[in-house]
Amino acid sequence: MRLLTYVSRTLLCTGLVAAALPVARLSSVEQTPAAISQGLSSRPFAVEYYYQVQWGHFDEFMELYKRNHYPILQRQQKLGRIISMSATYPVYHAGEAKRWDMRFTIVWKDAATANDDFDSSGIIKELYPDQMKFRKEEQRRFELLVEHMDVPVNVDDLAGWGR
Repeated sequence: MRLLTYVSRTLLCTGLVAAALPVARLSSVEQTPAAISQGLSSRPFAVEYYYQVQWGHFDEFMELYKRNHYPILQRQQKLGRIISMSATYPVYHAGEAKRWDMRFTIVWKDAATANDDFDSSGIIKELYPDQMKFRKEEQRRFELLVEHMDVPVNVDDLAGWGR
């Protein structure tokens, strides 16, 4: 139940930020919120997922992430929902308040796909026949987190910057 609450809260926050993006990007009279929203929904949409893990537990977190969460994302990529994924780790450390251990970036097909109510239960049942073990390991993965933050980002094509 705690996992479902966390996921629901995360999706709600991501949806609220995504909904605010079209309004924040208004820069001319021709760009109405509806027109911008339409543009966002038809182009790739990137989200950076930041994870801060309890000190000394990063290896355990990564083992669980790679075993239980990444294969679900890979399946969504095969379905065409995800264009690309990458993982980034800091080389040096920061203070506790600013520390993050992994940034996982997903480029979704579009904003609508990133924020829809996709039901991954079929994928989960297929990949993990032992549902009790899967739920227990996912619960443990979330227990290891100090903080998790989802940040929708705008990836700029530098080719249009000029000289």
